[in-house]
Amino acid sequence: MKRFLLLAAAASLLTGGCGTQVTGTATTSVPSSARLPSDGAPAVTIPITDTAAVEADPCSAIPTAEIEAIGGKVERSELEALTMGKACAWIFQEGANTVSAGLVTGNKDGLSALYSQNAAGGLTTFKPVNPVNGYPAVIYANGGEGRGTCTLAVGVRDDLVYTVIPRLGDDHPSSSDPCGMATKVAAAAIRNLNECQHLTPPN
Repeated sequence: MKRFLLLAAAASLLTGGCGTQVTGTATTSVPSSARLPSDGAPAVTIPITDTAAVEADPCSAIPTAEIEAIGGKVERSELEALTMGKACAWIFQEGANTVSAGLVTGNKDGLSALYSQNAAGGLTTFKPVNPVNGYPAVIYANGGEGRGTCTLAVGVRDDLVYTVIPRLGDDHPSSSDPCGMATKVAAAAIRNLNECQHLTPPN
């Protein structure tokens, strides 16, 4: 998956939580395809099924205060309207530092798509990492690796991933460990999604 492209105008900072209620687009109780997971990808044992609110408003997945506790003072947030789904970019006050995150709704094969792409030699980085709050995760890239950047995908269902991409300059404290920052952002999002659905994360 290509790095997030900024397409939308700036949006006001949102307080997060369970997000705005969305009518007519709820995805509760949508079963994963019987063919997933595949290509060696791990199964998501407790899928997060009701993701409609965060799909529509990705900035609602994480309160701004939680982002600031992870990465520093936020200047603003911006909505990124992408071909693969909407994402939120949090822009920090200090330097040219951002973190983007969202559900990749255009990928209907979840982590299995990344495992398949890696098996075909289509990725330059592919590293399964420890689960994030009990949900399987992979660090990957198709070029563009470098200091201050990381792409982390976490399987929230067998057919859906939540992806986090920090882009940090040398002035940011986490520039030497952007994947650590990505993990913290993903953990906050998954915790909030689970709380909204009263799910108990897997061990």
